Amino acid sequence: MTAKSLTPPVVPESSAPTPQRMRQALGAFATGVTVVTGLAPDGEPVGFACQSFASVSLTPPLVLFCADHRGRAWPRIRESGRFTVNVLGAEQSDLCGRFGSGKGLKYEGLDWELSPWGTPSLPGVLTRIHAEVHDVRGAGDHDVVTGRVLGLEPVADGRPMVFFRGGFDVASPGVAAAPGPWGWGDRWG
Repeated sequence: MTAKSLTPPVVPESSAPTPQRMRQALGAFATGVTVVTGLAPDGEPVGFACQSFASVSLTPPLVLFCADHRGRAWPRIRESGRFTVNVLGAEQSDLCGRFGSGKGLKYEGLDWELSPWGTPSLPGVLTRIHAEVHDVRGAGDHDVVTGRVLGLEPVADGRPMVFFRGGFDVASPGVAAAPGPWGWGDRWG
């Protein structure tokens, strides 16, 4: 049997892939949480929370993340050409809140440093992956970004922040934590 000979299935309306059903179904896949940071060409630090991050290749060293191309931070990071993926620890809901929203000043009052690669490094994260934009492919309302790793910076030991079924704890699935002052979750990636 070939793919051409297959008849498309009749899909019940109750299983059609609406945005709400996609979020609910894919929420059953637990992911880590990161903050992708960069400097805009004008020197302003920018960043966004991102749970769609993965390793692609060890040789050459490549990673990927997906970013909403309608967001404000990603287009500015893309233009600069370099970024840092800051891997969040379980207790860093404050950083997730700051960078998971389009509201508020993400760096205001935050003790961050400029990395040797010219990108913002966030405090207390588990690790930092410093990279340059290698390839960008459009995919629906997001860009799939492949980055060539320039440096790896382990920072702290600890449990990772995990996003599962709308919350940040796999022990209590389906119970989302209350949003912080930045209203995280309204414009991830």
